[in-house]
Amino acid sequence: MQQRSVGSTGLRVSRLGLGTMTWGRDTDEHEARDQLIAFVEAGGTLVDTAAAYAEGRSEELLGSLLGDVAHRDELVVATKAAISARDGRTHVDASRGALLSTLDASLRRLGVDHVDLWQVHTWDPRTPVEETLSALDLAVSSGRTTYVGISNYTGWQTAQAATWQAAVPGRVALASTQVEYSLVNRAVEHEVLPAAAATGLGVLPWSPLGRGVLTGKYRTGTPADSRAATSQFSRFVQPYLDDERTMAVVEAVCRAAEGLDLSPVQVALAWVRDRPGVTAPIVGARTAAQLRTALSVEDLTLPPEIVAALDDVSAD
Repeated sequence: MQQRSVGSTGLRVSRLGLGTMTWGRDTDEHEARDQLIAFVEAGGTLVDTAAAYAEGRSEELLGSLLGDVAHRDELVVATKAAISARDGRTHVDASRGALLSTLDASLRRLGVDHVDLWQVHTWDPRTPVEETLSALDLAVSSGRTTYVGISNYTGWQTAQAATWQAAVPGRVALASTQVEYSLVNRAVEHEVLPAAAATGLGVLPWSPLGRGVLTGKYRTGTPADSRAATSQFSRFVQPYLDDERTMAVVEAVCRAAEGLDLSPVQVALAWVRDRPGVTAPIVGARTAAQLRTALSVEDLTLPPEIVAALDDVSAD
């Protein structure tokens, strides 16, 4: 698999990343192992998790596979902090103390002394941005992470954070921003992507398959084994299923796939992977077989006329 630089840093990662949001909850140890094996065999290096995923069990499961399925140095391990779930509610805390204590807990669960990329999972309006960013500086200076980034920041938040870090010598430059980006959600193109380009950040799109709808599996209903059929993810997927514009984009992707003798997954993933500024889409799969379909996009480049048609039908 081809490698790309993360923004203007020296960090290089595979141009597809492996997402582990469902590991430790919907994805058990055996399936996770098969996924990681398939990913490594395809040349993948970037594995993304978060302290909030399955209340830490995603990190624990990934940690149990490090050194077994793949040597630690062969992978770029990325995790995130600032979000936690308590009493069935989501809590955001990007204060310096909360971030660093979460990082230490992540390192214990992963069984490593450092991660390669540590990201602030979301913006915290209650904490001054300079305090949040000071935690990133401390994490690097203490050797707990090598690179740092942000996630789910708006355009102005991205520009402010990146500029603050670049303003004074000695602060650690941000490497990346992780945001939702797909053919059915191109909102980041208006402000986030220009801000990332102007400040030298690599873009790591999450949900590049539009929360699963771009696979085409929801065209005739909701499959019983799909995320939309689960209590955890039904509210996550449903807004796209209820949107006429989204379903029109899905139909266009499926028609393009049929014409190219490809799967909708391959078409949708190739489109976002090759967008300007994108470093590596983060792909999460329910099974190793699904992941292998996504990984097969490595040797695929969409014809320019197909890209133009998809751009037109999906434009905001």
